[in-house]
Amino acid sequence: MPEIALKTVPPPVVETQDDVCEILYVDEARVRAVASRMPTAAAITHVTDIFNILADPTRARIVFALSQAELCVCDLAALVGISVSAVSHQLRLLRSLGLVKFRKEGRLAYYTLSDAHVEQLLGDALAHAQHLRREA
Repeated sequence: MPEIALKTVPPPVVETQDDVCEILYVDEARVRAVASRMPTAAAITHVTDIFNILADPTRARIVFALSQAELCVCDLAALVGISVSAVSHQLRLLRSLGLVKFRKEGRLAYYTLSDAHVEQLLGDALAHAQHLRREA
């Protein structure tokens, strides 16, 4: 019987009176300064789409594997422990958001991350997760 991994659920956020303003005050200059740097709605939507795609453990493992080496679908299937067709499906989703790219060599398709930003995004998330574990 395969081992079942239990998901760790973060503790609930407890609101207190300390985490809200006691007075209603808007710093108009600060708000204007931040508003001028806010990304467009389309850019924010694309960012949330990327985080949604990476929120899947299988896809996150595929992205990590590709951050280490260029790999074909069969290599990824062996690493992640799922079928070749399941890996292909996950890669199509990752490609749709521009996170991975591929090149053909004969009858094989080799995948890599699209650019260093994808590796950095996952690396930062992993570093943050490790930091939180050390604090707990």
